[in-house]
Amino acid sequence: MGSYRIFFKRSVSKDLCKISGKEVKRIMLTISKLAENPRPPQAKKLSGMERYRLRKGSYRILYSIEETKLVICVVKIRHRRDVYLNPL
Repeated sequence: MGSYRIFFKRSVSKDLCKISGKEVKRIMLTISKLAENPRPPQAKKLSGMERYRLRKGSYRILYSIEETKLVICVVKIRHRRDVYLNPL
């Protein structure tokens, strides 16, 4: 298995602006590890979608995987109480 490239949806930058710097560093470290293993044991597949959820503290990272292109697209990063309120 090769290394995956990681892309971010434009709205993710707005999500990160609302999070403290310390938490952003932890979240970005977690996301960078997805390049080698896009489905770590703690990742959960979302029902009814081809997306995954990864938990980092009180925040959730939602992402999709394109196996044929070896691409991970980070869709949303929000606090756990807000992440599922608006549709992706």
